Amino acid sequence: MKIAIFGAGAIGGFLGVKLAQAGADVTVIARGPHLDAMRESGITLISEGKRVTVAVRCASRPEEAGAQDCIFVTLKAHSLPAAAGDIAALLGPDTSVVIGANGIPYWYFYGLDCKWRDRTIDSVDPGGVVWRMLPPARAIGCVVYAAAEVVEPGVINHTYGNRFSLGEPDGTRSDRVQALSRQLIAAGLKAPIRAQLRDELWVKLWGNLCMNPLSVLTTSTLDRLAGEPDLRDVSRTMMREAQAVAESLGVKLGVSLERRLDAAMEVGAHKTSMLQDLERGRPMEIDALLGAVVELGTMTGNEMPMCRAILALVRERERRALGS
Repeated sequence: MKIAIFGAGAIGGFLGVKLAQAGADVTVIARGPHLDAMRESGITLISEGKRVTVAVRCASRPEEAGAQDCIFVTLKAHSLPAAAGDIAALLGPDTSVVIGANGIPYWYFYGLDCKWRDRTIDSVDPGGVVWRMLPPARAIGCVVYAAAEVVEPGVINHTYGNRFSLGEPDGTRSDRVQALSRQLIAAGLKAPIRAQLRDELWVKLWGNLCMNPLSVLTTSTLDRLAGEPDLRDVSRTMMREAQAVAESLGVKLGVSLERRLDAAMEVGAHKTSMLQDLERGRPMEIDALLGAVVELGTMTGNEMPMCRAILALVRERERRALGS
């Protein structure tokens, strides 16, 4: 299988190494010093106490790679609209597109049996640009359960998790999703195919939509956000508001609110990805993780006062941090 990884940072680089080791025809597309280091010395992966360096084909422009069987997009969600045109350059007649970003994906309402069927979501896809450039018929859903960090150019430290849950938007076990699952499993990764991937997407998002913004506002780690009673109360309120939205869309969360909070606390003194981005002066995934949920709340007629308040505060925090 010919696979391109677009935006090969931490998760993308981790995937690139694992797939290349399994014999996949992989091209990683990246930029800057990280790309230069990967071109010169390969990708070094530190994982489970082992260190391995693998030579992988690298490119700075998608045109260098040509049409692919599958594109894994491992950019942060807010980067996708601007990159959609470049990603489209990798499309062939039957190319599938896997978006590995957190939060609500641009294809969420594609083919969904509800009154909002085929509606775009402005918070993650302003003006429907991504929907047009990367038609949702090409999309395979993916929920990523892995944590990794680029510790220096070309070097990735994988800290935990190796599950990439997959699912067609229509819930079928298509030939293409089965082929992709087999390829990931051959690379030593977990790749279950879910008939109701949106449910799993919401379970992950349920914690992220409160923990990530609150970590930015408090600079606290997950153990405190989920363990300190007053902070847990704020998360609980946000999650209850989001649960009403999810259930309005037919989602079955399949886990209790308290268990989801406990799972976050069990991760320990971990900085969320949004807090890490704040500390590094980078834009944050605010709209994919919370803005889109508030937009869906408006769409479904659910009041979300706590989520709206936190959204306003974290957006201002980003504006102040980036000087905009």
